[in-house]
Amino acid sequence: MTEKTALTPATHTTPPAKFSHGVKKGNILQVAGQVGFLPAVEGQAPTPAGPTLREQTLQTFANVKAILEEGGATWDDVMMMRVYLTDVDHFAEMNAIYNAYFEEQGLKAPASARTTVYVGLPKGLLIEIDALAVLG
Repeated sequence: MTEKTALTPATHTTPPAKFSHGVKKGNILQVAGQVGFLPAVEGQAPTPAGPTLREQTLQTFANVKAILEEGGATWDDVMMMRVYLTDVDHFAEMNAIYNAYFEEQGLKAPASARTTVYVGLPKGLLIEIDALAVLG
């Protein structure tokens, strides 16, 4: 039986509840929902990258990518992404940011599958993203 390994990059704080930022078991890596918090600073509360959807989305991608890399994965290994938005009016803007970001990443594999839903997040947060990757 393959062991399950918790993944917490140095850029991330300890989760506020009993969960892992990422978990890897065998060749499967699940990234927990990430938000647009700037890299962790010891002794300071998490801080959003900024008030805009663009700032938070790009930082959220950086946070997801950090966990993927911690587990030995890349964007090309991602099979499924789930995007959680707080405002339906952000959908078109998020898609534009999403498309530009992944175009810059130079993916070799086809784009991952994706679902987008609308949710409530803590005050000031506009987006959350999780990802499922299969390595190899």
